[in-house]
Order: sequence, then C-alpha cells, then structure tokens
Amino acid sequence: MARRAGRDTGADGAADVRFMRRALALAARGWGQVSPNPMVGAVVVRDGKVVGEGYHAAFGRDHAEVMALGRAGAQAKGSTVYVTLEPCAHYGKTPPCTEALLAAGVSRVVIAVRDPHPVAAGGAERLRAQGVTVAVGVCEEEARELNAAFLYAVTSTRPWVTLKLAISVDGAVADHTRKPGWLTGPEARAEVHRLRAQHDAIGVGMGTVLADDPLLTVRDARVPRVAPQRVVFSRTGRLPVTSAMADTAGDAPVIVVAQEIDPAYEATLNGMGVDVMIASTLGEALRALRTRGLHSILIEGGARLAGALLFDRLVDRLVLFTAPVVLGAGALNAFLLAPAQRAESARRMRVLGRKAFGDDLMTVYALDDARAREEG
Repeated sequence: MARRAGRDTGADGAADVRFMRRALALAARGWGQVSPNPMVGAVVVRDGKVVGEGYHAAFGRDHAEVMALGRAGAQAKGSTVYVTLEPCAHYGKTPPCTEALLAAGVSRVVIAVRDPHPVAAGGAERLRAQGVTVAVGVCEEEARELNAAFLYAVTSTRPWVTLKLAISVDGAVADHTRKPGWLTGPEARAEVHRLRAQHDAIGVGMGTVLADDPLLTVRDARVPRVAPQRVVFSRTGRLPVTSAMADTAGDAPVIVVAQEIDPAYEATLNGMGVDVMIASTLGEALRALRTRGLHSILIEGGARLAGALLFDRLVDRLVLFTAPVVLGAGALNAFLLAPAQRAESARRMRVLGRKAFGDDLMTVYALDDARAREEG
C-alpha cells in the first residue's frame, strides 16, 4: 500500500542533518531516566516545518515516535519523521512504533541508526513493505555515541567501560603529599555527577576508597531512575566497615570485587548489605558484572586501576578533566602504570569532543573500536 508523498518527502541532506540533530538533542533529555532502554528522540516535519516533537522521557512511558505523532496530530499525514533509533517492530511495554507511524500515514522515515536488538529490530523493513520511504544513517555516528552502552550490550559479554580521570596539566591525579583535594572546580564536578547518572555502575580501586572515602552517588545532577551500583575493585576485598559506602549499602548497592577475601570478613560485609564477588582478572570481573545486568560502568580511579584497565585494553572511552594547575615533582602520574609505548608507534586516540567547565577542560577520547574487536 503506497503512501501519498507530501511536499517534504524528498531527500535533502542538509535538512535531514538539521532535523536529525534536533531529534538527538531531544533524545538526550532522557539521560538517566530510561535505562535499560535507549534514549530516543523524534521530530515530525511537514512542508519544511516541525509539526511535532517527542522523546522517550522515562522507562515504561510512550516512545519518542508516539509522543511526536501525538503532538503533530493530523499534520503527520504525508510528513517526514526523523528518529534517532530504528522504530521498534514488536510489542513490549508499548505497542510497536512502526504501527503508529503507519496509522498516522507518514510518507518518509529517516533513521539515524539501526536497532541491533534481535527482538525490536525490523522496523525499517516493515515500513518499506508498506510503501513508506526509509533512509538510514543520517547522523549515525552521533546517534551511536549517545547510546553506545545500549548498542554495545546487545552482543557484549562485559559492560561498556568509561574511564574518567581528573588530572593536572602535567598529568597528575594527586600531589606529592597524596592527601585528598579537589583538582577541578564545581562546574566540572557537577558534570561528573551528570555522567554518573547515565551509568549502571561507578567503580573505583581500593586505594581511592582508603584515600578519599567516596560515596559514589549522584548528587549534583538530576536523580537517575535507578541509582548506579557502586563497585570497589580490590585484591583482598577489605572494604573498611567504617567507609561511607559500607555505611550506605542499604541506599544503593555496593559490590566488592576481590581476587580473594577472608571468609569471616566477607560475612561481615554481607551482613552490612555489601555484595562480594571473586574474580581472578579484571576481564573476568567485568564479565561477571555484565551477567548481573550492568551495561555500563564509569571508572573514577585511581591510578593503579586505570593503568590495569588500559593495560588489558578494557577501556572504551577515556574522559579527562584537565585542571589548569601544575603539580610538579613527586606528583602521582595518572598513567604511571599504563603500558609503555614508543612515541612513533603509540596508539592514537580519536577525540570525540572537548568542552570547558569553568577553568577546567573535559576531553573525551575513543580508544579501541569496541564494535570491531573481540571482548577483553
């Protein structure tokens, strides 16, 4: 059954990019609220004008396409719909978005990225079979980055790993005294809390726990739908029973990943609500966390854990917050334990973006292409 073409259905590269970027901006409004679903935005355009917008605002609520079509009303007939992820073709918590698009009589659907999920995929083919013009791949890289953890989780055996470090200009994470202290300003620290809100877990090494006694909760950002689990990586697993995390294990889950642990101490931690996992390697630990449903983890230090993850090539994204200070002699270098490389053959990381937060500069790097490599 062919759909009548509206005046907006012809391909226009510049317009497609402009409207898709608007859809991506809408999708990002679901940050921290839709997991384990992806963030999705949709824009309905007719005669070159936006007549409806929507985004997936919360898990279990209307999908982006349904919201945008509802706002467009009768103007959706013959329109072009821009959506950041392939419309679903299955019945889940909500009916298939493909059927909503067909019922609205849209003429063209522009998709940023295909849905790799075997259950939800197939929307593009369903639309084409019913005479709707479908274009795929507009702003694909941006759409993939927005939902990197979701897309990776479909075929991965470990979570998507983001390593976040706050460093000085000379690459240090701590000064010569090793005493706790903020390197970055309040704007950068608030951005870290925003990053936490979109991850399933936040991880640190035991050295960071002993030095800083962090809570690892989301405070200076919109509260996520599900609080990230807190993960401590330690050889012996001896999370202090007086630590902030042990004391608040009932508020948000705490997992200690150890190579070995004294059974009596494990029982004590269990009694406080702290879970303990045994894993001989970081790769094994990450795979075990994935079996618990964790799709993403934000690693926040310290230098030993960062070096081990980089050495084992288990980092997908590196986020550096660089403070405009030099810590000088005796400071702890962030990459002291990373694998040594020769200057002329060192792996070059792709820069995905830079943004200033106060006087601090955030740079996001892509390391290995996780979609193309085997699991670590």
